[in-house]
Amino acid sequence: MRLDRRHALAAALAAPALVSAAPLRAAAPQAGRQAPGFYRLKVGDYEVTIVNDGINRRPNPGEGFVRNADKAAVEAALARDFLPTGHLDITFNITFVNTGRELILFDTGTGGNLAATAGTMWDNMQAAGIAPAQVDKIVFSHFHGDHVSGLVSREGQPRFPNAELIVPEAEWTFWMGERAPQQPAAMVKGRFGPYPAERIRRVASDAEVAPGIRGIPTFGHTPGHTTWSVQSGNGTLIVLGDVTNHPTINLRNPGWHAVFDMDAAMAEETRRRFFDRAAADRTPIVGYHWPFPAVGYVRKNGTGYDLVPIPWTSQV
Repeated sequence: MRLDRRHALAAALAAPALVSAAPLRAAAPQAGRQAPGFYRLKVGDYEVTIVNDGINRRPNPGEGFVRNADKAAVEAALARDFLPTGHLDITFNITFVNTGRELILFDTGTGGNLAATAGTMWDNMQAAGIAPAQVDKIVFSHFHGDHVSGLVSREGQPRFPNAELIVPEAEWTFWMGERAPQQPAAMVKGRFGPYPAERIRRVASDAEVAPGIRGIPTFGHTPGHTTWSVQSGNGTLIVLGDVTNHPTINLRNPGWHAVFDMDAAMAEETRRRFFDRAAADRTPIVGYHWPFPAVGYVRKNGTGYDLVPIPWTSQV
């Protein structure tokens, strides 16, 4: 067969159709990892950075996680919020406030010393441009392990070499005294022990510990549990601590008593009073155990409350 110019042109025009019929394949492999877990917002002149410290996956949340609700009720609540009923992922979120004069950290997370799915704080801090040595103050809500374990490395060395530790007096007195359960108290003492005593400041639960940063007594979860209010200019943010755990559990159902509440009745009373006020005042809140980025409002809904997340924005 003789191939002339006309046949060559026809073949060239047909080529794209042949190419397009071939299956398309991705040129790049799947990444298999998430973006760094930090989020920033402004509160007046203060810059707030929320850093994710991973999760604790609790199996069978319908069994034992809520003391005063049966399995069917807990699983129905989870299903209502499109969550699995076989496990519950409890998030850990750490808050930093940069006032322009000092960098203040609220609680220290798990430090990688607890659940295998926790301990992402260090990588996320690095991604956010925050080094432990830059922290000037650490302000604590309470002393449960997922809030104080980041104070030290696995080898027991201090993680924050320049920080003053600010602790609620009632919380310190309980855990350092004879009434505290022996094993958790030993853990608490081991976390604070490597720090010099002169760098630990005990304060009242309603004290102002930096300009615009003041405690709110929210006892019940622990004997000295303290929530913190951050105010700058016209802005306010509440750093919640553990007034509530996962929002599906005892924000939507404030009468449910999570297994970690040391005085469950007082914790419920505190929860209802606190969220009634927060809903009425429309105050933004960052929740330690809320899904990341964990900042939003609470809205009254019958006998409970809804979490209304603040929309994510790329602008600080």
